[in-house]
Amino acid sequence: MNISKTLRGRAATAVSLTAVLALGATACGDDGSSSGTEGSGKGEITFWDNNGGPRTAIWTEIIKDFEKKNPDIEVKYVPIPIADVQSKYDTAIAGGGLPDVGGVGTAYLANMVSQEALEPISKRLDKSPLKGRLVESMVESVRSAAGRGDDMYTVPTSANNGALWYRTDLFEQAGLEAPTTWPKFYEAADKLTDAKNNKFGYTIRGGAGSIAQALDAIYGQTGITEFWDGGKTTLNDPKNVAALEKYAALFKKTTPAADVNNDFTKMVAQWDTGTIGMLSHNLGSYQDHLKALGEDKFAGIPAPIGEGGTRVQVSNPVDGLGLFRSSKNKNAAWKFIEFAASHESNSKWNESAGAIPANTEAAKDPWISESEPTALAAKALTDGSTEIVDLPYYLPDWNNISKADNEPEFQKLLLGKVTAKAFLDKMADELNAAQKEWEELGNG
Repeated sequence: MNISKTLRGRAATAVSLTAVLALGATACGDDGSSSGTEGSGKGEITFWDNNGGPRTAIWTEIIKDFEKKNPDIEVKYVPIPIADVQSKYDTAIAGGGLPDVGGVGTAYLANMVSQEALEPISKRLDKSPLKGRLVESMVESVRSAAGRGDDMYTVPTSANNGALWYRTDLFEQAGLEAPTTWPKFYEAADKLTDAKNNKFGYTIRGGAGSIAQALDAIYGQTGITEFWDGGKTTLNDPKNVAALEKYAALFKKTTPAADVNNDFTKMVAQWDTGTIGMLSHNLGSYQDHLKALGEDKFAGIPAPIGEGGTRVQVSNPVDGLGLFRSSKNKNAAWKFIEFAASHESNSKWNESAGAIPANTEAAKDPWISESEPTALAAKALTDGSTEIVDLPYYLPDWNNISKADNEPEFQKLLLGKVTAKAFLDKMADELNAAQKEWEELGNG
């Protein structure tokens, strides 16, 4: 898709799959205030994985490859659970202990850049073998999300896309068509539910990460394609309120009651081992489903199509690797970033994760077209059927507003303690205030 530039400035965008397919120092500094040093290019560096656990095995393999090629550098690997990443970074920025290199997604990039924690990497990239070998739309996305003009603060490594996973065996038994439209989705959620026998049509995300999934569902149903209307967000548009009411009403009716606390790991594990019909999650859980169910019992398709015949979805963050300003060995840290983003490593990581590579050579590797969910996602984003609602990752407060500040409120919504309108009004007020502050600082 094309990069969208509006009155709000250069907002972060979803990644274009068209572009994807066409194509002796110590570990870390004290905190983000230190400018660090270039170092000797040898010794130990510390790397924080921003999805520790699910991605530990593949990072361990890549680190082993790197150390074999660079025997004078040792990488200390620290797995950080995805739900704790921003708080861990914020704590380290304030009190010390930042790594040399860390995984940094666009959802919280602006927050870290505003705290001066990351080293700008544009000049290093210009002299790197990576120059010209990164998918341009991902490069633009990390630039935009940083909110610092043309400066880049991460090297993009991957992007993801949402998928609606469904149990093909259960759909066939029930005589249901694939949930390719929202009416078919709701019909299947109802028909596949037999709560007395612990069978449910859908699993809804109520724990960490719930907001993004909910936004995808409400904008997907209403067909609203802009996040901002002038200086105000469309989030609490009456159509979106009605859509959220319908979506939240699935809880405990066609979903397990335990969903109110489920993050993605619990939700995926529950779907893989149970008799739940549908799951909304990104391409990254493909390998989990394949191992648990086998390829004949499930399928993954893009988000359902709305009544107007157009698929609408919210933008997905771009993941990347950041070089920290406080590092005492930036030369060694940069070598690791270059290695991790190179063709072989980037392809290996993304194939394991089921994500879209940022390296243009990796993006042409055969495994992408051989993975049916990835191929379907590519088609959806290149055939003109999909509109993207660009979320404001460029706002330093975005990640706090969309996670810590409102995930507990979403749980209250599911439990019937607040209304959909109250929930969306609260979040909209916070976003409007953050946008106003951002513009008053000279952005936009």
